[in-house]
Amino acid sequence: MRNVDRRITLRRRAILQGAASVPVAAAGMGLSPQSAWAQAAKNLRPATLVTLARAARDIFPHDGFPDAVYITAVSGYDALAAEAALRELIEGGVDQLDAESRRRHGAAYAELAQERDRVALLRAIAPTPFFQRLRGDLVVTLYNQRSVWTRLGYEGPSYELGGYIHRGFDDIDWLPAS
Repeated sequence: MRNVDRRITLRRRAILQGAASVPVAAAGMGLSPQSAWAQAAKNLRPATLVTLARAARDIFPHDGFPDAVYITAVSGYDALAAEAALRELIEGGVDQLDAESRRRHGAAYAELAQERDRVALLRAIAPTPFFQRLRGDLVVTLYNQRSVWTRLGYEGPSYELGGYIHRGFDDIDWLPAS
């Protein structure tokens, strides 16, 4: 058994450094409409990428995932949007989402503070080709990141290690023995 020192050991410097990051956290943790990461977009509007990242978090919500995971998941759309048809689908879908958000709430989708309002907007556009494409792509781009695997407890592929047959394939300790 190891002993853990449970006393809080904060130093003045750590508190001051943490206080400097509070405005960033309040602005949506990298998902504000002026996000610097989205400004490098070549084929999509930066606001489109921010909206896609916010929608990705709302479609696949994981409180333990940092925004960087969702940003990585949608950033590939900028390169894919060199194709005119896909760019029109994405930009049109985001425009439709923002228009409906402004009609209902008076602000763009990415600016809405309440998750329930954003989710209601997503449910309204769920049958559209834009939403279906986004959701289908996110299943791959979000969950195929190594940083996500560790957060979910997935050890990664085992084919290079000989498969699972001798690496826990039949470890079923969570089922009662018959």
